[in-house]
Amino acid sequence: MKIALLGNGAIAKLVAQFCAERPAKYQVAAALGLPSDTASVGAHPLVATLPELLAHKPDLVVEAAGHGAVKAHGAAVLRAGFNLIIVSTGSLADQALWDEIKAAAENSTAQVKLPAGALPGVDSLAAGKLAGIDRVELKSSKPPKAWSGTPAEKTHDLSKITTPTVIFSGNAREAALAFPKNANVAATAALAGIGFEKTRVTLVADPNVTQNVHRLEADGGFGSLRLEISANPSPDNPKTSHMAALSIMRLLEHETAAIVI
Repeated sequence: MKIALLGNGAIAKLVAQFCAERPAKYQVAAALGLPSDTASVGAHPLVATLPELLAHKPDLVVEAAGHGAVKAHGAAVLRAGFNLIIVSTGSLADQALWDEIKAAAENSTAQVKLPAGALPGVDSLAAGKLAGIDRVELKSSKPPKAWSGTPAEKTHDLSKITTPTVIFSGNAREAALAFPKNANVAATAALAGIGFEKTRVTLVADPNVTQNVHRLEADGGFGSLRLEISANPSPDNPKTSHMAALSIMRLLEHETAAIVI
């Protein structure tokens, strides 16, 4: 399988390493980086434009570059007929962008694939929706430093937080748009379940945790769901869970496996 990457950062590096360890299955053809990127995170070359990337005729394009990359390139990739994995699911909280991505996929032969990321039980949540869901709540706790560079810096002195502190409470759309590097799980929960407005989200700066802790609760016609994951942060980016890259790898394995679970 030939893969093209949108991005040249921490997640792209892990995905490239995964593919390099399985050369019989995967080949990373190229990656579209930023103008400031001078070196590739893998053995593959960097390209400067989307047409250059798509000229490699990949079987699958993997977005690993943030909300801006989805907005700039997502619909164009789909309109060109290439399947697209979007890891920055929070970008789809932008209603106009969601409409554009959805229309591009529906009007082409391409498909959008959304990895679970660090969200526990996304399969159960999506299945439970078929029986009807009444309530979905997500609580995400990360070390205070993981919230640096976010709106939390304007409302809290992160360096002085000594007890678990709520830095945001609202719906999934508000969370995903306000915290684009921290709340992709909120968008994934909304997309798998009952939508952005009905999904309640609490974000916590907790000095007692060293991992990214996500607790998902849901109730409905299927029963009740209570799941929690303590996910290690990405080795090169504390704002991102390592599970974000691992969930992409799982989707890649689905593309080549004889048995899928």
